[in-house]
Amino acid sequence: MRRFIPDARRYSVAILAALVALLLRKVLSPLLGADNPYHTAWAATVFSAWACGVGPSVVSTLMSVLGIWYWFLPFSHLFALQNPRTEISGMVGYVVFSGFIIALGEANRRSKARSEREVARGKQIEDELRKSQQELEQRVNERTEALEQNVAEMAAKAVLLDLANDAIFVKTVDGKISYWNQGAERLYGWTMSEALGHSPAELLRSEYPIPLQEIESRDYWEGEIRHTTRNGSGIVVASRWTTLRDNEGKPVAWLEINTDITSRKRAEESARSLSGQILTLQDEERKRLARELHDSVGQLLASIKMNSAVFQTVQRDSPVAKAATDNASLLDQVISEIRTISHLLHPPLLDEVGLPSALRWYVDGFSERSKITVDVDIAAEIERLGSDLEIAIFRVVQECLTNVHRHSGSSSAFLRLAREDGHVQLEIKDTGKGIPLEKQLALTSSGQLGVGFRGMRERISQLGGVLEVRSNGNGTVVSATLPLKKAAVLTASEVVA
Repeated sequence: MRRFIPDARRYSVAILAALVALLLRKVLSPLLGADNPYHTAWAATVFSAWACGVGPSVVSTLMSVLGIWYWFLPFSHLFALQNPRTEISGMVGYVVFSGFIIALGEANRRSKARSEREVARGKQIEDELRKSQQELEQRVNERTEALEQNVAEMAAKAVLLDLANDAIFVKTVDGKISYWNQGAERLYGWTMSEALGHSPAELLRSEYPIPLQEIESRDYWEGEIRHTTRNGSGIVVASRWTTLRDNEGKPVAWLEINTDITSRKRAEESARSLSGQILTLQDEERKRLARELHDSVGQLLASIKMNSAVFQTVQRDSPVAKAATDNASLLDQVISEIRTISHLLHPPLLDEVGLPSALRWYVDGFSERSKITVDVDIAAEIERLGSDLEIAIFRVVQECLTNVHRHSGSSSAFLRLAREDGHVQLEIKDTGKGIPLEKQLALTSSGQLGVGFRGMRERISQLGGVLEVRSNGNGTVVSATLPLKKAAVLTASEVVA
């Protein structure tokens, strides 16, 4: 409907222009005569072509032709004119040239409309660009203000970081130091200007416990790292790493906070060395006590038993003979208990035939006393080891099986001893109720720790090994890995010799 109204107006204007032209020609007939009645029709055609469009101008031309035909060239007298051919050719010429005029008018109108649209589009684009520029300037101003505020906040925080005793620095994705606080200057000796732009791994000659790529792949990591200061002295730091990421989650930097624990590590090493010496003295004392019980007390009890046999031969039915028989039975039990205690303190099989036989003897006795079934898997390639390794492994097995009996509630256990890649691997597993979480945390820390586990850890650590405890509701697994040094391995021929 909206398009129809403007079209109707254009057609109406074109028809009105044709009628006005015909009336004007009629009025001017006395002056112009009857020849060439198209003078005013041309004006109507040009006006309609330029102002109303193709359709209205065609209608205007047709109206002019019909009007001229009926008003100026009546059909009844058309062929009675003096020169009908000339009149007809004039009418055809008028129609043809009107077509050209209409075509030119439409082309001009379209060109004008196109120009108007381009101007309007250009103005729209200009407005959009102006609006975008204003928005961009506004965002830039906001970002600038936010950046200035962040810089001020970072400067304030940097002052606080400089007051910290810990060494704090930031490493970018290209591996270079971008921030270095005064704590790092005090700890390592390099100033900020000297440290910036350097790789911390190269500057500090870092020794990582795990590959650097693995540390950087985590969002947070904590561990111990060995560094070298500017004066060449080595230190140990407790290091905490935090990965800094952008809005898309990509890592952009790593924040590293290091605390000097060199003195603490030295104290721990000293304590560990002292503990190792105490354990060695303890083993020697156990060996001496075992020998004393076996040789001295055992011999005395054997003598008492032989003396009591004399009373058994006198008046067999007398109370004295009966008491002597009971005493002999009790002495047998005491001798057996002392022999067991002596062997547990230091099994003679450990010195005579080696660790595998000593472990099998101990496990058999443990199963008989505790009624706990223990499956033993000892690799055939386990040869004679050094005394330190054999004693450490035997004591760990003793402690673990004792814990299985006292705390786990398990009816079975599994012991595996293997040799792989220059290491001895020991694993003891049960199917009991497991270790509570709070006790597991105590086992993995250096704080509160049971005496038994502390002893096992100290023994394994003294030999350069690692002790791990894993537990859940389905049981507990204790595993120990110790390096097998060639100097500590004894062949069968050396033992015999």
